Amino acid sequence: MFLHIGRGNMIKKTDVVFIGDIESSQDSDITKEFFEIIREEGFIINYFEEGKEIRSFILTGEKIYLSIISSKTLKKRMSEII
Repeated sequence: MFLHIGRGNMIKKTDVVFIGDIESSQDSDITKEFFEIIREEGFIINYFEEGKEIRSFILTGEKIYLSIISSKTLKKRMSEII
């Protein structure tokens, strides 16, 4: 099964480790530093549309994906069985 994360992009549900809200993750200095490091190292993949706000991030074993879809919606999609 796959998780649609925006703009026609999907990742395997079995690869998803964590889904988080981007806004609340910016409250912590440690998390800010983590995102800064992984951005510099090239582990972030952006799946957002120009002019749209990034709302969530999806952590897999290898990458972090940024999405305009809310973390609540993504978590709901994770639990859906199709």
